[in-house]
Amino acid sequence: MRKTLFIMAFSSLSFGLFAQTKSLSEDKGAVVGIKTNALYWATVTPNLGVEVRLAPKWTLEAEVGLNPFTGKNDDNSFGKSIKHFRLHPEVRYWFCEAFHRHFLGLHVPYLIYNVSDIDLLGTENERHQGWGTGVGLSYGYSWVVGKHWNIEATVGVGYLYLESEKYPCANCGQKIETVKKHYVGPTQAAVSAIYVF
Repeated sequence: MRKTLFIMAFSSLSFGLFAQTKSLSEDKGAVVGIKTNALYWATVTPNLGVEVRLAPKWTLEAEVGLNPFTGKNDDNSFGKSIKHFRLHPEVRYWFCEAFHRHFLGLHVPYLIYNVSDIDLLGTENERHQGWGTGVGLSYGYSWVVGKHWNIEATVGVGYLYLESEKYPCANCGQKIETVKKHYVGPTQAAVSAIYVF
């Protein structure tokens, strides 16, 4: 009886994998998307993302953002600055098909930053230089607007661990302390234009 159940389960699994591989190769849908996030550009951060279909309802995305602007003043003191590098990989499950309609994502962001005098980030009159990583869940929707063009909106929440060296904002000065933070809240917001092929 066990042998029969094992053979039936193995046959079902093999047939399922064969059918999935066959349908992916015969499918005429998008396989790769190249994107940029307009909300991220609003922080003066150039960014680019690539998303690849892994299966009919699964994709893997990686977005990179780099803000190289230091915010240094003429006297070498630091003004307002959000200099950083961010890598944002995410695996996505699409409810309809890849690159179309609703999806849920699991992301694991990583960032290196040098942020100074930004009230919203809690660095008023100080500078923080450090790194962070975490994990989060996202929800999004992708609208097909042309043969090769989509518009996508995404929001995400999660946890970040941030570790930085704290300096006085007026100049580089001596390190004041090492700061370790645990953050829970929004980890992703995007309105992206995507070229798919």
